[in-house]
Amino acid sequence: MAITAQNVRGFLDLVSHVSLAQLENLCKQLYETTDTATRLQAEKALVEFTNSPDCLSKCQLLLERGSSSYSQLLAATCLTKLVSRTNNPLPLEQRIDIRNYVLNYLATRPKLATFVTQALIQLYARITKLGWFDCQKDEYVFRNVITDVTRFLQDSVEHCIIGVTILSQLTNEINQADTTHPLTKHRKIASSFRDSSLFDIFTLSCNLLKQASGKNLNLNDESQHGLLMQLLKLTHNCLNFDFIGTSTDESSDDLCTVQIPTSWRSAFLDSSTLQLFFDLYHSIPPSFSPLVLSCLVQIASVRRSLFNNAERAKFLSHLVDGVKRILENPQSLSDPNNYHEFCRLLARLKSNYQLGELVKVENYPEVIRLIANFTVTSLQHWEFAPNSVHYLLSLWQRLAASVPYVKATEPHMLETYTPEVTKAYITSRLESVHIILRDGLEDPLDDTGLVQQQLDQLSTIGRCEYEKTCALLVQLFDQSAQSYQELLQSATASPMDVAVQEGECGCRTVACELAVECEQNNSGSVCRGLLFTNLNAKQDFLVHLVLGNSKMKDDSAGVFASRWDELGGLRARCLLPSGGTLAEMAGRCEVVSKITLQLAAGSSALGPGAHSRWWFPSNPSLLFPLQSEHFSFLGINNQSNLTDMRCRTTFYTALGRLLMVDLGEDEDQYEQFMLPLTAAFETVAQMFSTNTFNEQEAKRTLVGLVRDLRGIAFAFNAKTSFMMLFEWIYPSYMPILQRAIELWYHDPACTTPVLKLMAELVHNRSQRLQFDVSSPNGILLFRETSKMITTYGNRILTLGEVPKDQVYALKLKGISICFSMLKAALSGSYVNFGVFRLYGDDALDNALQTFIKLLLSIPHSDLLDYPKLSQSYYSLLEVLTQDHMNFIASLEPHVIMYILSSISEGLTALDTMVCTGCCSCLDHIVTYLFKQLSRSTKKRTTPLTQESDRFLHIMQQHPEMIQQMLSTVLNIIIFEDCRNQWSMSRPLLGLILLNEKYFSDLRNSIVNSQPPEKQQAMHLCFENLMEGIERNLLTKNRDRFTQNLSAFRREVNDSMKNSTYGVNSNDMMS
Repeated sequence: MAITAQNVRGFLDLVSHVSLAQLENLCKQLYETTDTATRLQAEKALVEFTNSPDCLSKCQLLLERGSSSYSQLLAATCLTKLVSRTNNPLPLEQRIDIRNYVLNYLATRPKLATFVTQALIQLYARITKLGWFDCQKDEYVFRNVITDVTRFLQDSVEHCIIGVTILSQLTNEINQADTTHPLTKHRKIASSFRDSSLFDIFTLSCNLLKQASGKNLNLNDESQHGLLMQLLKLTHNCLNFDFIGTSTDESSDDLCTVQIPTSWRSAFLDSSTLQLFFDLYHSIPPSFSPLVLSCLVQIASVRRSLFNNAERAKFLSHLVDGVKRILENPQSLSDPNNYHEFCRLLARLKSNYQLGELVKVENYPEVIRLIANFTVTSLQHWEFAPNSVHYLLSLWQRLAASVPYVKATEPHMLETYTPEVTKAYITSRLESVHIILRDGLEDPLDDTGLVQQQLDQLSTIGRCEYEKTCALLVQLFDQSAQSYQELLQSATASPMDVAVQEGECGCRTVACELAVECEQNNSGSVCRGLLFTNLNAKQDFLVHLVLGNSKMKDDSAGVFASRWDELGGLRARCLLPSGGTLAEMAGRCEVVSKITLQLAAGSSALGPGAHSRWWFPSNPSLLFPLQSEHFSFLGINNQSNLTDMRCRTTFYTALGRLLMVDLGEDEDQYEQFMLPLTAAFETVAQMFSTNTFNEQEAKRTLVGLVRDLRGIAFAFNAKTSFMMLFEWIYPSYMPILQRAIELWYHDPACTTPVLKLMAELVHNRSQRLQFDVSSPNGILLFRETSKMITTYGNRILTLGEVPKDQVYALKLKGISICFSMLKAALSGSYVNFGVFRLYGDDALDNALQTFIKLLLSIPHSDLLDYPKLSQSYYSLLEVLTQDHMNFIASLEPHVIMYILSSISEGLTALDTMVCTGCCSCLDHIVTYLFKQLSRSTKKRTTPLTQESDRFLHIMQQHPEMIQQMLSTVLNIIIFEDCRNQWSMSRPLLGLILLNEKYFSDLRNSIVNSQPPEKQQAMHLCFENLMEGIERNLLTKNRDRFTQNLSAFRREVNDSMKNSTYGVNSNDMMS
């Protein structure tokens, strides 16, 4: 039961005037009454309880003498509030007394109301967590949790339940961070608990489960039922512990690896641990099975590095045998919760193990057959637990994606079973249409996010047997087209028959077969197709079929492309008016517009041919007379929103690519193509020249125009064509874009398209921005960029306080685009930025100073909360630290500390791109700092610049920032699954050389944390790390350090595997 803060503050004035009976009566009124006035009166009477000097004695009075469970609940909750407060905390002696009192109270009253027992256990867990590092006479007084619980476990079943619940709640409490205490303190407590107590608790829970499974439990007995449930919860909490402080998102649990400490190896090398849970699954009622399966999911997800190859193969063999046993006896899977957890378990088989390892398991052929049959059956019963299908498709997706990389000689047999899975998915969705329409059920196709996700998975599954998947789709399409035509020609067809047939058409691919693209990438020939329909808006169904990879047969794409020509015309005639094109049809539906144009843009890159003639007329210029009539997303509809024109960019990307096929240097053809856009620009310019104009009309015209231009700019990757665009837009129309930013900076629907266009224009993609040696255009283009960034930045900062739910749309999105724009301009290699200061041009300084203003307006948390913002910021910062470090060094101390703090936080980001960018930024900063320090110690005729001297002084005043980043990088390399070890190694050498004493202390701390027999080996690892390393940051020295670091990481991991203790990283985890 939850109570408000007012309910638990207590009652200062009632101490001497109100009897115990009156207090209980007030508590009863607070929790039971339905009369609002009475409740408010009770609340008012219980106002200052926790602030009273004798609050503890009053709580004890309520617990000892109170006859009402509500008064006991209030007392327990008040005590929890008291021990949790950060200001004026309770003395250590009082907290020890409360802890002991709670344990005795629970031991002498095992049959309290459930919510009272839970509140008291929560109180014990909170005291223990917050006092974890409290000492009395050199003893950690709150760490004897196993001893505290032992007396409960040796008593009655009711006492055992309390003891197990205490351990379960404590594990959960320590695993969860709270907002009232620093995160660093939470991590230190969690790390210490993990190293000192968690494994003992896990071992205890497994032993108790073994004892319980060895007895004939009477689960009809409520107490024995409760004990088993609490034991399973305790075990699950132990396995679900955040071992390395990553705080992973539960919504992405498929990708989660359980980072079991090395000291737990013995438990997982013992096959009886895994067998225990499979035996429990088969021996207990289905109501308990979901928790058992949840534990198995976590066990199946333990990190691969916990085992060597032989140990991993043995563990996987036992795991697969257990899965096989469940599939052979699937009765319990009729329970939806069991079914869901078992699907998660199947998905973990591939997310944590390689296909090459699975095929070597003894019973693999039988297991893969059982899994395939289970999947097919699950897909056929689409109405049962639909949210679980994701895990099954995820398993098959990962299996199919791994086929090209399997080196094992054993057959994987996926060519036999993946077509069955694909067929079951498609046919089951077809068969569901009649039931959905007949019974008026919720249409699963309405959940576009879920459909898109499943189809992305299905597209990978279809790679395994391209020909079979293609044949199935063609067969289903032929049946659908023929049936639909016959139905339309029948005079007796009922509306239900038509609706069902249209629904089936929507599920089948009803427009024009597959739009085939063949392109070359790093993996070889890729054939892509897209299936979609517009027969029934409610039944729009998108099927991505990414078919083919490096192992795909070359003739597959040829066969499929030939079917395009053979069948495309027939199917287009079934759907389109005479002479129509797919793009015209797509213009009538927003969803299909987006899908169609995305495919068209990709197809148009291949030039006009059989695969693109269904999209557009052969001459792109013929499209312009059709804009308003045929393409609703191109027209200016005063009733629609500005965001409705988003498809224009994709549309003009397709047109631009088609134009480039034969454009060459033909400026006349280009000018003819741009005539409508020229007219639109002139219209906007004329509006801006008057004092009064229709603002909404001007916005719509301009937004549509800049979206069109961005699509063309994206398509023009060649220097010749892009120079035509640049000379067309600059200088004639650039002032119009600047004016739009000045007028409508507060309206992101206007500013976002303009800023994105500018960001595209300054992006030197494919080296298209190569100006002649006598041309000043590079400098002029950067001036315009600086002007736009400065104009937008200075104005957007005047918005004031923006609501949290609108801050990204109104402010941060535009700032993110400005960061991307500035990064593209600074790294484009078409401007010599030294000329700006040399000739007194303030364009560069204005852009950089605006960047700093915008950055300081963003809280640190927002930099990582919004992925696009974080990627644009750290990419820009990487360029600045590489090429403009003098500017960084000249900033004010608080700005430098802000930037360094953002780098420190980014090092631990889950986004690998962000983490790698932070490593690069840190490397540039450390290198600059090391060079300046080296120069300051040498006798030189040229003194350090003022900026360099100032930067050195700031770093010397705040050494803890660099030291913290050294600790963080070393911690990631040693303790975590470092996915970018090379990037981490580059700044690490500089950090060590700048903080040699701190690194020495850190090394000694790690060595001393090892068991005595391992300390020498760990010390040798660190000695080898620095072997042959000189005190400089030359490339040769860096490369040698990187090689040493790779060997260091392997040696440390091997040492930790063989250690029963592991490394105690409390200090580093902080």
